[in-house]
Amino acid sequence: MIDAIVEYQGQIESFPVRSEVAPGYLRLRLPESPPEKPETLDSVLSDVKKHILPGLTHWQHPSFFAWFPAHTSSPALFADMLSNALGIIGFSWISSPAATELETIVMDWVAQLFDLPAVFRSSGGKGGGVIEGTASESCLCAMLAAKARILHQKPHTDPLKLVAYTSDQAHSCVKKACMVAGVQHFRLVPTSAEHAWSLQAAALERQIALDLKEGLIPFFVSATLGTTSSCAVDDIPRIADVAKDRGLWLHVDSAYAGVFAALPELRDNFKGLDKADSFCTNLHKSMLVTFDCVAMTQGFAELVEADERFELAAPPAFGLVCFRRKGDDNAASAAFLEAINATGRAFMVHTVLGGKHVLRMAAGSANQQWHHLEGLWKLVVEVANAERGECAKRQRAEDS
Repeated sequence: MIDAIVEYQGQIESFPVRSEVAPGYLRLRLPESPPEKPETLDSVLSDVKKHILPGLTHWQHPSFFAWFPAHTSSPALFADMLSNALGIIGFSWISSPAATELETIVMDWVAQLFDLPAVFRSSGGKGGGVIEGTASESCLCAMLAAKARILHQKPHTDPLKLVAYTSDQAHSCVKKACMVAGVQHFRLVPTSAEHAWSLQAAALERQIALDLKEGLIPFFVSATLGTTSSCAVDDIPRIADVAKDRGLWLHVDSAYAGVFAALPELRDNFKGLDKADSFCTNLHKSMLVTFDCVAMTQGFAELVEADERFELAAPPAFGLVCFRRKGDDNAASAAFLEAINATGRAFMVHTVLGGKHVLRMAAGSANQQWHHLEGLWKLVVEVANAERGECAKRQRAEDS
């Protein structure tokens, strides 16, 4: 098994980054019924190579620039092996005391690494960190806690009048949390390019005032520090002031960008957390980010700006560059992105900013180096030049 893992990681650049299989491909390859006799490990690994690898999009590939990274590492692989061998379930302290206490201690270490306010540490007396399955799960837990708090503070509150807020750039997990938590009123507060797509406190305050006039009860706001679309940073210090004045629970979702708080030079982005009720980040997304990630991102942005055919759609931030080809409508931009991805040499995804289809280049793979970003830009230019050549050929044909 270890040999198979080493072989895969050593050959990863030989695979197309994005899987090109058709939906339903695997059912055609595997038996309809489970095997009645055991198979050798060699046989299982052979099936993995033949049937599973073709259906994988290779997230650890250094030319994976699509969603935010989901890192793995040799220490993580060995830790999984050890954890599985120990085989405990830590649902309470007595079920395995070391599991509960280790989680508490490590979460305090993380809070120290990120220079989070003391209130986020178990030693601070009021809180502490816990490991959740996803940032979406964290949002739901925070919303349920906010709901419990307001119903405890105001026992006669009508739960059907509660209102939750976030920006129109926030992750869909906030809306889903409302659905699960039984929150009937959900507000997406608009953002704009003028403020680099960040949620402004004044816009939040206006929406809250409108809801209060309707007799509704604002109780929860989720601010984002590093949005999925463009890594925008909401105006958390001022949003925190609004939340405090209005009695709202402030949850800060920093699923991707949160770990950048480990860098002292970037901590200005994390102001206001001392006034937040909850904060979450995903350690797997950037804890293994390469040292030169920010520098590489800036270099890629400079390549975009140097080509008059392209433009930045948002300020580069935390390893993310959003860009588009000038003059493309949304359909043309989508077709351009698909042409890039179809080569198998790189993989990006899109977002929508101000109604426009935008390409996202998310750097940060643990295996990435500058030549991989250069290779991506050369591919972008290559596809653009090929499309321009096809247009010129069609124009000559029409003229003749």
